[in-house]
Amino acid sequence: MSKLVVFSLLGGDLNKGFPVVTAQLWHHNQFLLVKLTGSLPAVPELSEVYRRWQLLYEAIHQRLGNNQRIKVHSQDITNISVNDFDEVCQQLQANINAWLKFESFQNIERQLRTLLNRDDEIRIIIETNIVLLHRLPWHLWDFFKDYPKAELALSNHEYASPQVLPKSPTGKVKILAILGNSVGIDIDQDGALLQGLTDAQTTFLIEPTRKELDEHLWNLDWDILFFAGHSASIADGEIGEVYINQTESLTIPQLKNALKTAISSGLKLAIFNSCDGIGLARNLADLNIPQMIVMRERVPDLIAQEFLKNFLIAFAGGKPLYLAV
Repeated sequence: MSKLVVFSLLGGDLNKGFPVVTAQLWHHNQFLLVKLTGSLPAVPELSEVYRRWQLLYEAIHQRLGNNQRIKVHSQDITNISVNDFDEVCQQLQANINAWLKFESFQNIERQLRTLLNRDDEIRIIIETNIVLLHRLPWHLWDFFKDYPKAELALSNHEYASPQVLPKSPTGKVKILAILGNSVGIDIDQDGALLQGLTDAQTTFLIEPTRKELDEHLWNLDWDILFFAGHSASIADGEIGEVYINQTESLTIPQLKNALKTAISSGLKLAIFNSCDGIGLARNLADLNIPQMIVMRERVPDLIAQEFLKNFLIAFAGGKPLYLAV
């Protein structure tokens, strides 16, 4: 049975707390079963633990020499042990769960549990405009241990359904695959995986110019937009940019008009199999694209490849999008 739970964190931040937290439980995304209200306290130490986790994570991958789908910046931490990293991972998980055990929020969780079954397929959406909350590993919440078919998504507070022009079905999923700047990483595996999809019609743009990308978004209809290569979040995570070739990078706002046209022509899903995609996600959400998949942190090349392989197997095999992710 399909359920949707939408949490909205309103009017606050980690330093002040959230005086109003609402939770809505929907049945099949159509019937509102219940709306609940609670709150969450200030937890400034969570920001500090996350920042330390991020620094150690980046430092250990730099030390190990793993190829990553982003240019690694200079680090504030140079000496790092695996034990240090394991310890801060445990601290981050403990801090998240301690925060979500606040009594007013626990009242929401207890009521939801009376209405949810262990075998339900549950989409959980966290609505917030705060970049740091988009970065937190919410999947470490103990709630997910009891609901194995629950999966998480993130959203801004404000959104609208896009106005989509009617079009004739073609029988195959149409994918625009952009293989961008790949210096230091291997994205040929991504291309091979997409090429192997039997129920899709994939068009590849390899290190395209901005003009080539614009023309494909403006003039043709797509169901899925895929990007592999280097990417980054800038302006404290507010803006995302992708390196489409070895000399050009583009922000989502620079592609705004072309992307809005693609969305109105039926673009349903954007997949950025590249690093640090929070800025990309936030900018795409402003355009009201129905769904997107991004990496919240810098990831080793192998992780990006393995994610795409297993996601495509699950999704092509009939699993719902959230469970496939």
